[in-house]
Amino acid sequence: MFSIREVISVTLILFSVIDIVGSLPVLIDLRKKTGKIESEQATFASGVLMISFLFVGEEILKLFGVDVASFAVAGALIIFLIGLEMILGRTIFKSEIASGGATHIVPIAFPLIAGAGTLTTIISLRAEYQTLNIIIGIILNLILIYVVLKSSGWLETRLGQGGLDVLRKIFGIILLAIAIKLFKTNLIADF
Repeated sequence: MFSIREVISVTLILFSVIDIVGSLPVLIDLRKKTGKIESEQATFASGVLMISFLFVGEEILKLFGVDVASFAVAGALIIFLIGLEMILGRTIFKSEIASGGATHIVPIAFPLIAGAGTLTTIISLRAEYQTLNIIIGIILNLILIYVVLKSSGWLETRLGQGGLDVLRKIFGIILLAIAIKLFKTNLIADF
């Protein structure tokens, strides 16, 4: 059932986890090394990964005997750590971004956009939100991702390093709050 409230929540949660604005320094560095970013292809590949995982992710969990609530708690812990990374400016998760290659679709689409945190969040969202609303939230994020990828050079000059740092910290705080909510909701569901 369509719910604008759920769509907004899902969109904001995914936007915070994907952190495409916070990834601008990496995108800018890749653009400088290769000359350009294939925005359309990177956005499409990210969308395929996210939508596929939304539908197949739960089946993969069943193969391992894990329920969605347990996965949501695990996802909440990962989201919490990503939020801490953003606020503290420390690296907890090792970056898998590789330099080199022709188009950088793979390092941008996965793991930068549709990485472990994003995929974990998508399956965690299934425990609380309707699938239709999650799909709409994913599509809205793909539009935002495309816009950011296309205008990364312009954004770099407008925001500056200070502006990027402030945005990163704000989204980090939002992620911490989301992680705590997911953790409470799904941990209580088990009792």
